Amino acid sequence: MLNYFLKGEAGTRLRFMGMLLSAILVLLSVFTLTQKGLNFGLDFTGGYLTEFTTSQSVELKELQSFIAKNHNGEFELTAQGNSHFQLREAPSASTTANSPDWQSAVTQNDDINAQVLSSAYIGSQVGDELFDQGCLAMFAAMIAVMIYLAVRFEWRLAVGSVVALVHDLILVLGLFSLLQIEFNLTVLASLLAIIGYSLNDSIIVGDRVRELLRVQSTNVLSPATIINNAIKSTLTRTLITSGTTLATVASVWLLAGAPLQGFAIALFTGIVVGTFSSICIAATLPELLGLSAKNYEVKVDAHTQTLLDMP
Repeated sequence: MLNYFLKGEAGTRLRFMGMLLSAILVLLSVFTLTQKGLNFGLDFTGGYLTEFTTSQSVELKELQSFIAKNHNGEFELTAQGNSHFQLREAPSASTTANSPDWQSAVTQNDDINAQVLSSAYIGSQVGDELFDQGCLAMFAAMIAVMIYLAVRFEWRLAVGSVVALVHDLILVLGLFSLLQIEFNLTVLASLLAIIGYSLNDSIIVGDRVRELLRVQSTNVLSPATIINNAIKSTLTRTLITSGTTLATVASVWLLAGAPLQGFAIALFTGIVVGTFSSICIAATLPELLGLSAKNYEVKVDAHTQTLLDMP
């Protein structure tokens, strides 16, 4: 079905429409990031982290409602197991005046009978260091990717892959900003995974485009036709790989619980937009930059050509 739409001018038109849509989404994501920013978790902002267990299985919603009655500030309660819970509080929410109230309430209640395992404060300085180191790791990964692409591809295909990679990261960050999903270290780790996945998808398409451009018979074909043929020949493989990966990530999203929810959402979104950008950006932008079969022709000087023409 998709192969049919990728034939001829219809396929080229779809790729350019997809590229236009990507540009609009990137602008909207940047606007959202500048207006709302990211909802940084305690890993970056600092705050109080308390872990406790209950003597019997308690529903998360019931426990959350009970704690809310004895807590004056904002908090986030996550279940680590059937009777193991983790409560996160922002620095402004945890004070010496209200922090003991909810702890004494859950430990003295006979139905809950909780036992506090640990209670620690994460300083903002530690969060700043983690954020700086995480950004440095992502920047180093981007530099390594650019060097690799510069060596592997002709510069037009390399630029297309890099732009597709930046596009994927911006859209994921824009989604987290729009929905105000907590941005923590696991989400930052997922961004590094998205870099690798998006790069792999773009390289598959780019390799096929390069192979078809190197074939002598493709000189009579337009670059748009060559790119459409390259996408059609890799589309089945791309969809199968993306589909199986999405199924795995969806299982983590639905079954792993709240601690990995942000990680799964980021990775799921990154795979979807990465598959989309490998077709609409990584393969289409080089065409706009003038990619053609001539870029892969072997240049032979006059002396060598004379030797080749000799019987």
